[in-house]
Amino acid sequence: MEYVSAIVPPLVMAIGFAFLVRAIIRSQGGAQKAKEDAAAEAMATRSPAE
Repeated sequence: MEYVSAIVPPLVMAIGFAFLVRAIIRSQGGAQKAKEDAAAEAMATRSPAE
């Protein structure tokens, strides 16, 4: 039964990572895209160019 305790943590992390990637992909675009792009542009123009 040691193999079960050895495989559970990586399996849980893999499932969690898959849900994280899915959430990031699903949050791209949509109604908030224009507002997020405008905020990113404002931050980019405010920072000093080097």
